[in-house]
Parts: sequence; structure tokens; C-alpha cells
Amino acid sequence: MDRTEKREFIAHLATVFADTSFVLVAQNKGLTVAEVSNLRRRMRDAGATYKVAKNRLATLALDGTRFQGVAPLLKGPTALAWARDPVAVAKTAVEFAKGNDKFVILGGALGVQTLTPDGVKALSELPSLDALRAQILGLIQTPATRIAGVLQAPGSQLARVFSAFAKKDEAEAA
Repeated sequence: MDRTEKREFIAHLATVFADTSFVLVAQNKGLTVAEVSNLRRRMRDAGATYKVAKNRLATLALDGTRFQGVAPLLKGPTALAWARDPVAVAKTAVEFAKGNDKFVILGGALGVQTLTPDGVKALSELPSLDALRAQILGLIQTPATRIAGVLQAPGSQLARVFSAFAKKDEAEAA
């Protein structure tokens, strides 16, 4: 890589870090090409990006961003993963790490908050962004259905009362 390519790479990573909400740092020592390809495919399916980057260039790109807390983790053979949905990246990485001992999660950053490997694992156990949106939508719709049920109930109760009086009057007349 010559200097201009390095500058372009640093600028690209800096713009990525400005647009994302979560960055994961993992050690990928000893992974085969097939394993890395599998991990990249899983990350892509989850809406994330997985990239092996030179530590010095990644550190320069992290400088001045809200993720600069992960810079000390960039030692040895490391890789970065990022996405707008932090839970998707964490879930994919934790699932892959369970099946592969050579892939070790070193930590991550959720905004300015630096996460340990346990923090990343805890993040992976949360529901995804789409699941949270569905739950919120369900909570918003529930009061509307309850209000409709409550408004409908007095009318049906009145109809039953009138029906009972009508039957009583018919029974007395007969």
C-alpha cells in the first residue's frame, strides 16, 4: 500500500466510523480463508461489515471519533466489524466465536461507551432493532384496541339490558 492508498483507507474508515453506532474488535489469528469468508457472509447477512485492517491505519482512523476507546485493543492480528444495528454485529460475532476457538472477541464500542467481551456478549443477548421496533409498535397498538373494546362494551351491555327488559315484558304479557 502506498501513501495515497493509506490516506484513502484512513479517510474511508473515518467516514464509516462517523456513520455507524457500534464497532467490534476481534482477534482473528489462525482463521482459514474459508472461515473468514463464512464470517464475512454472516456479517453481510446481518447488515454488518467485517474488515481486517492494519492496526496503525485503524488507530489513525479512530482518532477523533467517538470510538477511539477501542484503539488500545488494536494489537496483533485484529479485525473490525461495524453496523448501524449494534445487536446484529454482536450476535453474529458471538455465535461465530462459539463455534470457532480461533476467533476471539476483544471488545467493542457503542458510541463513546467502550465494551469488554462480556459487554459485547450481553449486547448480543438483547433483541434486534427490528424486534424492538415490532414490540414498540405492538405497545402502541394495544391501547387503541383496548380503547375500542372499552368503548364498545357499554353499548353491548345496554343492548343486553334492553333485551332482558323486552323478554321480561313479553313474559309478563304472555
